[in-house]
Amino acid sequence: MGMTDVLIVGAGPTGLVLACDLARRGAAVRVVDRSPAPPRTSRAKGPNPRSLEILDDLGVAEEVLAAGSDPLPMLKYRDRRPVAEADPWADSAPSPDARYGRGWLIAQWRLEGILRDRLAGYGVRVEPGREVVGLAQGRDGGDGGDGGHVDVTYADGPAGRARYVVGCDGAHSSVRKLLGITFEGTTAEDQVMVCGDVDLADGALDRTRWHQWFDEDGAVMLCPIPGTRTGWWFQAGPERDGRGRPLAPTADGFRRLLAHHTALPGRALTRAELLSTYRVNVRMADRFRAGRVLLAGDAAHVHAIAGGLGMNTGIQDAFNLGWKLGLVLAGHADAELLDTYEEERLPVAARTLDLTSERLRATLEAIRRPGGGLDAAITPDTTGLGVGYRWSSLAAGGPAPGAEQPGPRAGDRAPDAPCADAATGERTRLHRVFAGPRTTVLGFGPGSAAVLRETADAYGGDAGVRVCRVYAAHEDHAGAEPGAVVDDAGHAAAAYGTGASGDTGAGTVVVVRPDHHVGVLAPADDARSVREYLRRLHGTGRSAERSPGMVDAVR
Repeated sequence: MGMTDVLIVGAGPTGLVLACDLARRGAAVRVVDRSPAPPRTSRAKGPNPRSLEILDDLGVAEEVLAAGSDPLPMLKYRDRRPVAEADPWADSAPSPDARYGRGWLIAQWRLEGILRDRLAGYGVRVEPGREVVGLAQGRDGGDGGDGGHVDVTYADGPAGRARYVVGCDGAHSSVRKLLGITFEGTTAEDQVMVCGDVDLADGALDRTRWHQWFDEDGAVMLCPIPGTRTGWWFQAGPERDGRGRPLAPTADGFRRLLAHHTALPGRALTRAELLSTYRVNVRMADRFRAGRVLLAGDAAHVHAIAGGLGMNTGIQDAFNLGWKLGLVLAGHADAELLDTYEEERLPVAARTLDLTSERLRATLEAIRRPGGGLDAAITPDTTGLGVGYRWSSLAAGGPAPGAEQPGPRAGDRAPDAPCADAATGERTRLHRVFAGPRTTVLGFGPGSAAVLRETADAYGGDAGVRVCRVYAAHEDHAGAEPGAVVDDAGHAAAAYGTGASGDTGAGTVVVVRPDHHVGVLAPADDARSVREYLRRLHGTGRSAERSPGMVDAVR
């Protein structure tokens, strides 16, 4: 049987983002899903600002933006009458260090379709109707020695073999169960919502609003699905039987709920599909890796829906894991690098569980009063832009604790900044420089030239590292290296706290990981920190094999 580099189990947003990231690195990827056809699900309402940056890096943000819409203001009703309107995104706008000021509204099935198309561009297609029923790790005990592999058994069809397996197969993950990893937490049987995609009669409701009816005896929420003429997301408190137990969702049940809470007649709801019952589940796997098998997304953690962080946390898991798997598969980094996935993402998942539970509590509190609504769940925390890994073993060096200075610290998300291409003058931005599956070394100030040159010599060409000199507006950049940028408005210097380092000639060097997090932020004369960090991720590079005369391709 042929060996796959990575078998991804589950073709939701988490699995698809991971597959796209690995495929563009040239890894041999397979994606299997137990559903016989692409699962149509209406749960997630779209990517938050951090996920949009990731989709941008993967080259699909334009399509996602075109297929969706801005998040909508919320119109809230009590006793069928509108009582309040709120736009939790009114004040959020793009800034120089973050291109996306707010999340985006797009049906999850539409987002998945865009990602599947991108994946097909790399020659990889999701294999439907493939259910994993057995996993056996090869002899190396999963420590990453070259001979290691996982044998995979399917419910039907031939077995397979992969160097690594990643379970992205949701809250009921078969992969997690096969590993025997516990999924500790609680399910609130009484906190239940029924959901579905519905069609309403044309013109029944204003499609520029997310309508929310909160009454003492229940609730109905209707949000228009972008890209459809009459499609809406329907969420409601369930109907209950005589003993108060929630009833399963049905189209007729949805019509009764609509007629009971809103001024619309039940017949205004012409179609209902993708019906599901949502219970508040707050659970987390106690580890995200067992040898050569890893967990991501809902397979690793599930939490309250408040704040819309479920799909987003999964996408961000995938983006953290993809580059690490890529460097290990390519033989640049040791398999221990994979331990940093759990080291970084498990605390983020734990914090997300707390954050969403708190937002749910705030929302349930808010809707008891007329005018309260789902805007109670939206806080700056839900953008994802503040998530970093300062505690990580991959966050090297940086200022001494307590030395507060502007700019990010090692482990933080690397800020974006508008700038100009030094050679052509064309507008670009740092996240464009970072885009694609490489580590970037930024140099601020003339003093950074030496370390950039040394890095280019060692890793130039295709070794997965690029260097980028960031010139201040007043510096002479005639004859700048290919790929250099001019910080013409000073946004990059402000974002990275390098101040006027260009004046002193000292300068700063910043190593940015492929997932846009700062690895090293050091004075430009600290070449050793940069060298050691790159060696850990990318091996020793090619300095040993190359003669000095061959420094040509910096990018």
